[in-house]
Amino acid sequence: PGWLAGRWGLNLLNNFMSRLYMIQREDSAMAATLEDFMSGLRKRNPGEPEFHQAVEEVAFYVLPYMQDHPHYAQHRILERMTEPDRVIAFRVCWEDDAGNVRVNRGFRVQNNNAIGPYKGGLRFHPTVTLSVLKFLAFEQTFKNSLTGLPMGGGKGGANFNPKGKSDHEVMRFCQAFMTELHRHIGPHTDVPAGDIGVGAREIGYLFGQHKRIANEFTGILTGKGLEYGGSLIRNEATGYGTVYMMQAMLAVKNDSVEGKCCVVSGSGNVATYAVEKINHMGGKVVTLSDSSGFVHDPDGIDSAKLEWVKELKTVRRGRISEYADEFTGATYHAGNRPWGVPCDLAFPCATQNELSEQEAKTLLSNGCSGVSEGANMPTDKDGVRAFLDAKILYAPSKAANAGGVAVSGLEMSQNSVRISWTEDDLQEKLTTIMQTIHDQCSEYGREQDGHINYLKGANIAGFIKVADAMLAYGVI
Repeated sequence: PGWLAGRWGLNLLNNFMSRLYMIQREDSAMAATLEDFMSGLRKRNPGEPEFHQAVEEVAFYVLPYMQDHPHYAQHRILERMTEPDRVIAFRVCWEDDAGNVRVNRGFRVQNNNAIGPYKGGLRFHPTVTLSVLKFLAFEQTFKNSLTGLPMGGGKGGANFNPKGKSDHEVMRFCQAFMTELHRHIGPHTDVPAGDIGVGAREIGYLFGQHKRIANEFTGILTGKGLEYGGSLIRNEATGYGTVYMMQAMLAVKNDSVEGKCCVVSGSGNVATYAVEKINHMGGKVVTLSDSSGFVHDPDGIDSAKLEWVKELKTVRRGRISEYADEFTGATYHAGNRPWGVPCDLAFPCATQNELSEQEAKTLLSNGCSGVSEGANMPTDKDGVRAFLDAKILYAPSKAANAGGVAVSGLEMSQNSVRISWTEDDLQEKLTTIMQTIHDQCSEYGREQDGHINYLKGANIAGFIKVADAMLAYGVI
């Protein structure tokens, strides 16, 4: 009867409005909780915007999770996680080829060792600040947790620019840097690796100086040369892993990288090996970049062109602009980034905050349906929100670029027992680790409508393992 339908409809509407009101109240209360937490963090860590950004991204998802699991809040686990175990800063003095004394500042941020020795790269770049390294060390804690390997989170580096320096100048700087750093690292304490500005050359100089000072041959660095304890596929691992993560996300939708047009930023290790793996999987990459601009090659950067880029960057240390001079049909775009080029998939593999909200919206309007981050936090806060709102496939860096540190962890294992696994063994282990990371993100990130929020899943899954270990130790 109409009267019953009207009464039923009214009750349904009232229930809906009541539920909506409760959700709004809960959202408002959680927003206040997040702001209260972030206000305290900003007060304790003034002038560190990158660190604030990294923490807020995690807290946005972890605080609601802790509301349902109050024992984490009772023991103030997130507050403890956001306070590094220790921050080490030191002076680095060295002489250039002209005999001038130069002074730089070195750092090591040992963020959290609840699940294993501190593990994370060293970055040599003029933009290195304490804020950047704290954000990287904090991210590394979650990233290492997701791999399933026993590694804590750390990061370090110096405001030293290797570009334009001679091999002898780089050697003298690395030796001076390690002379101080050696006091704070060890195979069971802290195992650094490479990062921006720290490649095979720098790792060799750093390892040699540690060997000289300590009078022992031990696995205190990863990313070493194969001749002295390094691991196969370490150079490839971050780029490969980023593509494996994208392939795993696409597989959920019965799709793959094959046939997809892809844009990649950067032209270092991560970017070039991401291109290599995309090519292996049948995709086509049309861009690469460096700090000066990007190149667009509509015909695709095939294996022969990619080998030319690797030689350009690792041997001649040239600029990506030279690509357009070498290959017909390619164009160079000075001072720009590649996110305006239409594509199916995007792989930001250069540096933090290289992809803005407007660029994210441009990618979306041009048909991009998936983003996998090869660099650390390459998308700014508003850009991430644009991807999440659009509900595309979005793999955050703490999940997508964990392949590099995963193989670093495997290098540590090989060093500990004095063995070397084959390339096939390592490829199998890497693909398994990346699939496991995907599955963890899927478990904790699946929403009511079936969409997987990989950012939410990565933050919660990474948090749980570290948090439970911290709880087991008591208050320390």
